[in-house]
Amino acid sequence: MSLPVPKVVNPPPSSTAQVGLGKKKPHPFWLGGVAATIAASITHPLDLTKVRLQASGDKRMMESIKKTVRTAGYRGLFDGISGTWLRQMSYSMCRFWAYEESKKMLGANEKGAPALKLAVAGSMAGGIAGLVGNPGEIVMVRLQGDFAKAPEKRFNYKHCIDALVRMVREEGVSSLARGAGPNVFRAILMNASQLASYDFFKASLIDSGHFQDNIYCHFTASFAAGTVATTVCSPADVLKSRIMNASGPGSNSTLAVIRHSLRTEGAMFAFKGWVPAWMRLQPTTILIFLILEQLKNGVDWQRGKSWAFI
Repeated sequence: MSLPVPKVVNPPPSSTAQVGLGKKKPHPFWLGGVAATIAASITHPLDLTKVRLQASGDKRMMESIKKTVRTAGYRGLFDGISGTWLRQMSYSMCRFWAYEESKKMLGANEKGAPALKLAVAGSMAGGIAGLVGNPGEIVMVRLQGDFAKAPEKRFNYKHCIDALVRMVREEGVSSLARGAGPNVFRAILMNASQLASYDFFKASLIDSGHFQDNIYCHFTASFAAGTVATTVCSPADVLKSRIMNASGPGSNSTLAVIRHSLRTEGAMFAFKGWVPAWMRLQPTTILIFLILEQLKNGVDWQRGKSWAFI
């Protein structure tokens, strides 16, 4: 006599499982901006030093840091941080959103997407974000570089909102587009080299069989992406800082800045501040992607709960 086979009742699928049956629900577009803001806040002193090396007469990184501490105290290392927040929540939020949308358009969001498609998607995102974030970029550079100037040449902005209002009132609305050319060019280079190379290195590491999709893989891929991005972006970064920090008539001409810099410093001016730029961009890149990946994991975990709201 055979015993009856008990009927197995499968539990109702969770929201995460339901999403997995179809296409995975995309993560919120603002996660990139939050991750970049947290990372930039941590590395702000290095970014401040990089800008002052590029836009002032400071020669060495440690000398510039000591000068800042001597003249403004340790709090001086966080001069202009409100400009950094404004820049990250405009430029960075936009670039992560535009990158994902560009990958969808180009069909580069599938596994094994070629590096060229990723680079094109990054370039498209950089062009859009560079325009959207240009006012925040100017404010950040001016707030950071102000105390490196002689007192009579300082802008003396109180914070990022004061800077935006005074720029429009004193220099006209067109001042918000100052240095947009090199800034957009740099943003294209940055996103093509940083975002695209991160995705490329991450996929390559996982495909090699030596890494899994975990924090060790994210760290290694972001380390490689940070080095690539620093080298590719250095020339445009130097030009952007010098043009945005200038205040005299005709001083915002890209060709004029290039000619003057070549005449006084030689071709290597384009890589001035590379070491602090690498020291700043490297931890920033690593932090951005580590934080972003953890935020994504947090969203996925939260979506699996009955009280999911993201």
